[in-house]
Amino acid sequence: MSGLAAALAVSAPMMLANEQGMFHFPTTEDAWRLQRIQRTDNEREWPFAAGAGYLMCVWILGERVVYFAEPPQDADAKEFNRVVVVSTNPLDLMMVNLGKNDVFAPFEGVEQLVLRLGPFVDLGRRLCSQPRGSEIGPGEL
Repeated sequence: MSGLAAALAVSAPMMLANEQGMFHFPTTEDAWRLQRIQRTDNEREWPFAAGAGYLMCVWILGERVVYFAEPPQDADAKEFNRVVVVSTNPLDLMMVNLGKNDVFAPFEGVEQLVLRLGPFVDLGRRLCSQPRGSEIGPGEL
């Protein structure tokens, strides 16, 4: 019984803060939020090697997790070629994206990559709060 009380004590504040509980399992209706993004001409700190792609957000274990996906080479393809986690946590960047660093534009160190990714983490997390199909404009980044 104390395990249930502990789980409720942990998940209740998240729900009050408009967050999903730790035991939230996304359904097909609320699973993914997806938005196409692309580099503008005057953007100096674009973090990705591709000039365009998709920013995605999904609730996983009570947290909003942001991904970047390169568009597929074939227009008829239904799956993305390469998908990486977009985070400001250096452990996420280095461990989860192990072997996929070529998806990011060349960077001198993890600190530089974290600084470049920060605005995209915020934008991606805001996607999770939006209704499906809505888009956040480029001026909001």
